Amino acid sequence: MMRRPRWIGALLFALLLAAGFAWLGQWQLERAVESGKAVEAPSETVLPLADVAGPSSPLRDVAVGQLVEFTGTFVPEDYQLLHDRLNQGRSGWWVVGHVNLERDGRPVALAVARGWAPDKASAQAAVERLSRQADTDPQRIVGRILPDEQPEVPTDKKDPTAMRTLGVGALYNLWTGVDGMPVYAAYVVERGAPAGLVQIYSPPPIAQTELNWLNIFYAAEWIIFAGFAVFLWYRLVKDAKQREDELREEQLLEREKREKQDAMAGKNPQSEPLE
Repeated sequence: MMRRPRWIGALLFALLLAAGFAWLGQWQLERAVESGKAVEAPSETVLPLADVAGPSSPLRDVAVGQLVEFTGTFVPEDYQLLHDRLNQGRSGWWVVGHVNLERDGRPVALAVARGWAPDKASAQAAVERLSRQADTDPQRIVGRILPDEQPEVPTDKKDPTAMRTLGVGALYNLWTGVDGMPVYAAYVVERGAPAGLVQIYSPPPIAQTELNWLNIFYAAEWIIFAGFAVFLWYRLVKDAKQREDELREEQLLEREKREKQDAMAGKNPQSEPLE
């Protein structure tokens, strides 16, 4: 049955159909692998801050960890200390400054983490030094931009301004001369550190990868369709063979029945009438 021209042609068609389904499955699988590859963002290329983020808007995912540069002026009286900040496994203090810069011809506020100190006394000494050495001229600042952190309620009720997280909203309430001024919903970790402080360890972001399971599901579906095309051909051939066998068996039974009837008729010939 399978060697008949009709079913050979059907087999070729089924194989062609299965090959098309297999190609579609491979294409879907390639798409899943391609979408799962980590996209290397140029985070270590220093870009202008204006090209990466804007004030009063959330930081885009693609911008997180990007090295940026800008020109601004530190406000001497707006330094703030953050406690319990880890720096390469060591707990200490961050010194965070307030920078004013221009964006589209108007002043904008930005938080900058300037450095780390192992204890509060060292951090306070650095703040006093930075405040005395305040430069009113704008300076170029390079650092890694990171998203705003959620503010926390101070655990020490005696010091309501104590902070552990860098919440821009909480800092904004402590800064001077910022009423009505736009502010970045992000902060910058300065590359390098002023005298008396240790540079904050801020590595480049780790590229996250995730397989596209929908494409993998589609790829599995196409492979199943490819196998079903060949199985369907086999099933059709089997059904045709079964119908042909049943028809042949019916014809054989019918012939045997006729032969038996003929044989019975030969054994009982009609008697001739008596004279």
